[in-house]
Amino acid sequence: MSAVSAEAVSGKVRERGAVRSRPVGGEPAPLAPRARLLPALSAVYRAQLSRARVARIPLLFVATFQSVGIMILMRGVVDGGDEARAVVAGSSVLVVAFVALNLLAQYFGQLRASGGLDHYATLPVPPAAVVLGAAGAYASFTVPGTAVTAVIGSVLFKLPLAHLWVLAGVIPLSGAALAGLGAALGLLAPRQELATLLGQLGMSAALLLGVLPVSHMPAPIALARDLLPSTYGVEAFARSFDAHPDWLRVAGDLGVCAAVGVVSLAVATWAYRRAAVR
Repeated sequence: MSAVSAEAVSGKVRERGAVRSRPVGGEPAPLAPRARLLPALSAVYRAQLSRARVARIPLLFVATFQSVGIMILMRGVVDGGDEARAVVAGSSVLVVAFVALNLLAQYFGQLRASGGLDHYATLPVPPAAVVLGAAGAYASFTVPGTAVTAVIGSVLFKLPLAHLWVLAGVIPLSGAALAGLGAALGLLAPRQELATLLGQLGMSAALLLGVLPVSHMPAPIALARDLLPSTYGVEAFARSFDAHPDWLRVAGDLGVCAAVGVVSLAVATWAYRRAAVR
């Protein structure tokens, strides 16, 4: 019996000095196990953060410049008090809305329209890892602009800087709520243009309902403001400017952001599964 036939019978294939098992009978080898959620989430997060760092820095500058410009304009009509707190808090969270809601809706809308979801569907990663990784990367990308806007606004309106650490809770929680909403809009929109439109409308709502003081709003508009996820991040940040903040109410507002974030990210994950199988 030749050496080749002997190897064929034994089910071994010798390659470059190593012995590799091959199933007898030509049966396909079993697929590799599906990646676990946390390692897959970490890999998607790093990849998306690297991509966003290159492609989104000019847009982050635009978002920050836009928020600072709004505060400068409002400085001419707002002197201080609750109105100043609302302007600074709303302008800071607006940076999160611009990136996490608007840009993420456009990104997933483009990904769906171009067939990019097919690439992710072939990877052995859970759908939740794709959505959470992208949402986390875009939310993280808002940190510098939000912090710069908050500092400039506090100096401009002469607000205390002692409790700006509250942004450590406001940014990720409001970012999660808005990123989940943006991802869901991008994945559920039937066309890319509609996803872009919905993202722009969502950001405009965050601008009008978050920056303007609630005391000047009609009752129906105030009700719509309560339905917007970013409102509770704005309220939590605005309360931190008080001389003696009510930390229970701050924690309650952040808790609402967290709950909305869980729901919106779950909806975005469902929308991703729905879009990936079509």
